Amino acid sequence: MVIPDADRDFLRQARVARLATASLAGEPHVVPVCFVLDSSTVYSAIDSKPKRVAPRMLRRLQNIAHNPRAVLLVDHYEEDWSRLRYMMVSGRTAILESGPECARALDLLRDKYEQYRTMPDFGRSLVIRLEIEHSASWHGAPRKTE
Repeated sequence: MVIPDADRDFLRQARVARLATASLAGEPHVVPVCFVLDSSTVYSAIDSKPKRVAPRMLRRLQNIAHNPRAVLLVDHYEEDWSRLRYMMVSGRTAILESGPECARALDLLRDKYEQYRTMPDFGRSLVIRLEIEHSASWHGAPRKTE
């Protein structure tokens, strides 16, 4: 998947995104996530912040196990609507538990987010991998001066 440089920069600079998954029955679930872009792959960790359920029982992981299609949405809002922007990427997901790709993803996430550098047990986090198959983006038009 070739992503235009301006969109790639927008994804790389974004600090938070919304990950949308759906159950086998099609019930949607959206959650904010920290993420990192590496080529045409997005990674997001299931870190050790407190959760209401065990990590493997999180709805996003349950959904991915039954329906690997997902969407990641990054947006920017300002009151000046000419500066609005979003980018949406979609593709197939997988859950990484260990191995070289998982370790690389965790290293990339540590590089991007200072909080992960000191988080206990971060190196043993599960990772969601989203292989980008499609992307769409939009940004507001500059205002015309009169």
